[in-house]
Amino acid sequence: MNGSITRVGVVGGGQMGAGIAEVCARAGLDTVVCEADATAARGARRRAADSLERAVQRGKLDRIAAEDALGRLVFTGSLDDLADRQLVVEAVIENTDAKTEIFAALDKIVEDPEAILATNTSSIPVMRLGMATHRADRVLGLHFFNPVPVLPLVELVASLHTAPETVTAIEAFARDTLGKTAIHSQDRAGFVVNALLIPYLLSAIRMAESGFATATDVDSGMELGCAHPMGPLKLADLIGLDTVASIAESLYEEFKEPLYAPPPLLQRMVEAGLLGRKTGRGFHTYDRG
Repeated sequence: MNGSITRVGVVGGGQMGAGIAEVCARAGLDTVVCEADATAARGARRRAADSLERAVQRGKLDRIAAEDALGRLVFTGSLDDLADRQLVVEAVIENTDAKTEIFAALDKIVEDPEAILATNTSSIPVMRLGMATHRADRVLGLHFFNPVPVLPLVELVASLHTAPETVTAIEAFARDTLGKTAIHSQDRAGFVVNALLIPYLLSAIRMAESGFATATDVDSGMELGCAHPMGPLKLADLIGLDTVASIAESLYEEFKEPLYAPPPLLQRMVEAGLLGRKTGRGFHTYDRG
């Protein structure tokens, strides 16, 4: 890519997408967020504005900087508005078909053949998404962690087709523009962090499911006994139980290891819409106000 990345697109304005857009805007980048429609786009703007306001209230950002960042964010319901982007980060639901459809569309819409298409997937192999395009050498995984404005890590995942210069450009972007620390992973389901984290969360869910210990006691045990900042079931609620289940299914599909199989309780909770913090109830209950 010639020159630095200054124009970024984000597909998906949920918790992760809005966070990615926020850190890009705070870094001074012209950022366009695409949602499914105009109503969803307004919701994405509200999430970004609320997050910036929280940063101001906590003394992490001054008022002028927050207003400037919000002013650099444009929200739309049309993928066509990403045509001039130098980098587009996909951050939609953790579903292979949905992501593949978006990458195929972006391949036709994004005009610059040197533009980079990145996925924030937690577990889906990057190769599957790259092969939906005619520029697989410009496709890679750029996996952020929630909450994006707070956590400093990103995982960079190159497929067998990703060009080395694509990885180099995005590593420099993550480090120098966004101020993130990057680690590298092979293109395997779960990458580094989730391949280690998800079996731990599933083990905690099985412990609660079996009646071995309550959710509160499981979390207290790891927080107070192992100095974890958050217990595993609270963390699963924060991630979203639907996302935890999707990652577990991807890991199990690839490795066929029993420790990756989603427990029945997790599946039932997802079916019931008890997804954690974002719905107000998971293994714990939350005030959604």
